[in-house]
Amino acid sequence: MSDLPEPDRLGDFPHPRETSVLYGHAREEQNLFDAFMSGRMHHAWLLTGPKGIGKATLAYRMAKFVLTYSDAEKARAMGAENLSLAEDMPAARQILAQGHPDLLVIRRPVDEKTKKAKSVIPVDQVRKTAGFFGKSAGAGGWRVCIVDSADEMNANSANALLKVLEEPPAKSLFLLVSHQPGRLLPTIRSRCRQLPMPALSSSAMDQVLSANGADLSADDIAAIDVLAEGSAGRALTIASGDGLALYRSMVGLICQLPRPDIAAMHALADKAARRGAEQIFDILIDLMRDWIARAVRQGAGGPPNPDIVPGESAAMAKLVHGGNLDRWVEVWEKIGELATRAEALNMDRKLVILNAFSMLEAAASGMAQSA
Repeated sequence: MSDLPEPDRLGDFPHPRETSVLYGHAREEQNLFDAFMSGRMHHAWLLTGPKGIGKATLAYRMAKFVLTYSDAEKARAMGAENLSLAEDMPAARQILAQGHPDLLVIRRPVDEKTKKAKSVIPVDQVRKTAGFFGKSAGAGGWRVCIVDSADEMNANSANALLKVLEEPPAKSLFLLVSHQPGRLLPTIRSRCRQLPMPALSSSAMDQVLSANGADLSADDIAAIDVLAEGSAGRALTIASGDGLALYRSMVGLICQLPRPDIAAMHALADKAARRGAEQIFDILIDLMRDWIARAVRQGAGGPPNPDIVPGESAAMAKLVHGGNLDRWVEVWEKIGELATRAEALNMDRKLVILNAFSMLEAAASGMAQSA
């Protein structure tokens, strides 16, 4: 087993192949099950929806099921009623150990020296499909390819995958995970049967948090429910990474704009700059951009946002007052670009956070002057 990090694993939480329960997507799971049981399953499926809602988990559940039951008759004979499968079944055990010969997973590769994942899925990863589908399959005859996520393919890898999708081998199944299907080639989308997966409900989110051992108050659960916006992955990240404390500190500073407490701002930036604090940095940037997005939606006529921090909704209304929302959309975009550059160039994380607050200050000052 490699000690390299997995780019499709969320922190220290179980990988999708290790996740035995899928929350909140019974209907989508039933769609895949029914397609298989019909005997006329489409060769390529595009699982779409927000990041962190369980798309990859569903893909692995489907892979385990298909590689266990060679056809619908066998599944019926063994009493299958859905995609659930005992984890001690041979196919499930092999997939869990990343050793099933009839499953190919295409994802961003990790540099063995830096132990960091590349930013895209290069074409050589997709070209593995040639050898994979060129060999004989196991007893069931199925071969499954999971792409997680398809959004991360570059132009060459996307074109290489398209060629395989256009002429699929017999008994092949492609499961493409996509957070932003609009970024994919239209020809790839047209070759796949799309399976949209909605954001999780509040009850499903509560189940996920509880199942992963989150010990939270009712108020904290409600706050995470707002911030996660239906993404279990995001909820777990916030809950495990002291995200609520970061959020409250950040919003406290934003509420002071255009003149925030400089010492408090540096203290918050220091937290994100500590050695090993990459997750804190990522959470803080994500929460900052999310706050701006919710403020813009509120300013565009959306309902007032609930106060996770006292006075938060009023601060949003004040900052976007006057209707100049383009200014804030530009800040949202620039902070995202700054974070991307920081990762690529290994920039000082403290300076990135301070620069992000500087952008917020400038936007708030401009709004104050125009008021």
